Amino acid sequence: MKTRKFLPVGIACAAVFLAIGGSAQTANDADVPVVDGGLGACKADFTVKDGEGKPIYNAKINVLIKYGFFSMRKTQLEAGTNSEGKARFTGLPERVKKPLEFVIKSGNVSSTVTDDPGEKCEAVFDVKLTER
Repeated sequence: MKTRKFLPVGIACAAVFLAIGGSAQTANDADVPVVDGGLGACKADFTVKDGEGKPIYNAKINVLIKYGFFSMRKTQLEAGTNSEGKARFTGLPERVKKPLEFVIKSGNVSSTVTDDPGEKCEAVFDVKLTER
């Protein structure tokens, strides 16, 4: 008999817990996409905006990383930006023979950003894509 008295309280607690969990899920929808190269401890953060300063959703950012003996090994990484125009690359190597070239593209507009992780291991880039 005692369990019947606590059943409505348990159901109410479960409903509150699910409501809180549901709102937390919607808050995480704009999390920054992260691509891990697994080659080191460096990272690069990107914010991509259009000519008016508005964030660009799903702008593609590509980088080709050459490493190893005679740079024979290659890893190509790609990330798309979130609704805030943000994306992150982690696991970039600390030393590279040539600076990394990140190509940012949205529609028919593109831009290239270079980064030498040996000089700045935690790079931050604000990229403005405009038609020329």
